[in-house]
Amino acid sequence: MEILFDSRQKLFKTPFGCIATGETLTVKLYLKDAAETGVLFLLAEDGQEAECHEMKQAGNQNGYTAYTCSISFTKPGLYFYHFQIQKESETLAVFRDGYNRPVPCQGTAWQITCYDSDYKIPENFLGLVIYQIFPDRFNKSGDCDTTEKLTPFYLHQNLKDLPVYEPDEHGIVQNNDFFGGNLQGIIEKLPYLKTLGIGAIYLNPIFKAFSNHRYDTADYLTLDPLLGTNEDFRRFCSEAHKAGIKVMLDGVFSHTGSDSLYFDIHNRFGTGAYHNPDSIYRSWFQFTEYPHNYNAWWGILTLPCTDELSPDFQRFIFCEVIPYWLSLGADGWRLDVADELPDEFIKGLRNAVKKEKNDALLLGEVWEDASNKISYGIRRQYFQGKSLDGVMNYVWRNAVIRFARGEMSAEDLSETVMTLCEHYPQEALGATMNLLSTHDTPRILTVLGVSQVPESRKDRATFRLSDAEKTLGKNRLFLAAFLLFGLPGSICIYYGDEIGLEGFEDPFNRLYLGDKTGDSEILTCFQSLATMKNSSPALRRGIVIPDIAENGVFSFYRKEKDETVLCTVNISETPRRFATNGQVLFQKNAWQTDGEILLLQYGCCAVKLPSGNNSDTGCIE
Repeated sequence: MEILFDSRQKLFKTPFGCIATGETLTVKLYLKDAAETGVLFLLAEDGQEAECHEMKQAGNQNGYTAYTCSISFTKPGLYFYHFQIQKESETLAVFRDGYNRPVPCQGTAWQITCYDSDYKIPENFLGLVIYQIFPDRFNKSGDCDTTEKLTPFYLHQNLKDLPVYEPDEHGIVQNNDFFGGNLQGIIEKLPYLKTLGIGAIYLNPIFKAFSNHRYDTADYLTLDPLLGTNEDFRRFCSEAHKAGIKVMLDGVFSHTGSDSLYFDIHNRFGTGAYHNPDSIYRSWFQFTEYPHNYNAWWGILTLPCTDELSPDFQRFIFCEVIPYWLSLGADGWRLDVADELPDEFIKGLRNAVKKEKNDALLLGEVWEDASNKISYGIRRQYFQGKSLDGVMNYVWRNAVIRFARGEMSAEDLSETVMTLCEHYPQEALGATMNLLSTHDTPRILTVLGVSQVPESRKDRATFRLSDAEKTLGKNRLFLAAFLLFGLPGSICIYYGDEIGLEGFEDPFNRLYLGDKTGDSEILTCFQSLATMKNSSPALRRGIVIPDIAENGVFSFYRKEKDETVLCTVNISETPRRFATNGQVLFQKNAWQTDGEILLLQYGCCAVKLPSGNNSDTGCIE
């Protein structure tokens, strides 16, 4: 029996992808030679038994009989569906295979994300170009005021030093060496960031802390003194806003530092839960045997876990921390390890963010498909209306890197892209942060260029690409960056990636930047891509319509109202020739002649099609 169904084409399912509460979903299945056949649409809310919906015959076309049904949802949730076909004595269950094709008896169910119809994402963050700054390593201006800095610490005098990566005499990497990057240093770089097309800055943690990464918060309401003062932060936000740049902070709420006002393991502050069982912060922490045994983040004793459901902790974060920094000028929050924060906590935090600044963004660190993420045995509700606005898009990052390195086919890349487009609400997808590297990953140029990763940490510390590796890495980087700029979502540039900074894992991916000029060709590429993204409504907010995915070529349309942009890349060694019926917005590793573009290996181009020539494949409208 021949079965036709494609959840991404409007012939079979409308609307495309997610649906809002109260919206009608219509599904249509086609069967060849299907006389006297009964068809059921089996729909299950997550974790519940499937409900059966009879599909009615809806005519015949080219020897196929159509079966259809329509339903709507009254509450947000995650739903899964498949089909059941009854013909004479045969009963056949139909699922999807790895390429979204219908297959009998095996495979997985199709997914529907239903979100609250009131779910809205801040419009001004859709498709934005963001710049991630690791504050200590970006730029230093003037001398640091070390008066209130938690001790001991070491301040590098030579800004070309490698970060300290070897353990001390106790076998511990203290992470207490600093280069002195500060807010004034960022202010002085704002004109440079404007030339890069940046619309927002995402700062790794800035609160007072012992370590250089500052994920061990010591005081949520005080800027780390090496960065400046709270008033300096207000001034930084003001200057950024004058330049048209928003500011996003890193919210680290799953744990604090052990050396903090709240836990105070060294009794430095005289206020913490470790030495005082009557401390006002005692309920924040989870002691299994007071005081020496306590829950710590991933077993790291310097990072005691918080109890995010503690009313006292929630009151402090929701009523003091969130509104305070937003009132000083912050425009949004990125939640560290969002999948380790209870849904109830995220919802309360969202309410606090939106109450103080309704157009602020709430983004979460999630490394997998966030629409169906299971964390600690619980299905998360990130995109159902009262949680996150978006997430960090490691799913696309990993796929694009594998494609650029020749480790993934164009077909598999297309499937990865379209799966998220189908699973994420369109607005949430527009606010999702596409990225190439972060403080948690090796530098993208190193990833794409290295032929063999050195085994020892010492060798990785000083490793630099050979000329041949760098040339290969650059060509792959041009293609990878083009894809992530061209796909839905914002694009986040990790500081220094735009000039080809190299480095493996932490801390080798956290070198001091300062006045380094780096590779001008990479910088020009990023500037051109940012200009393309910022000037195109289709690339900022448009839907995706897949086009070609075969033989190393991947192409797709972005469409927003009257504007359509065709994005194409070629990973294969065989040059590919394409007609260019429109305005070329960007090209790299390509030759342009009259009416044609020749894409070489690692070639990419974006073409804005003439108005009215939308090349609609009928996939997603």
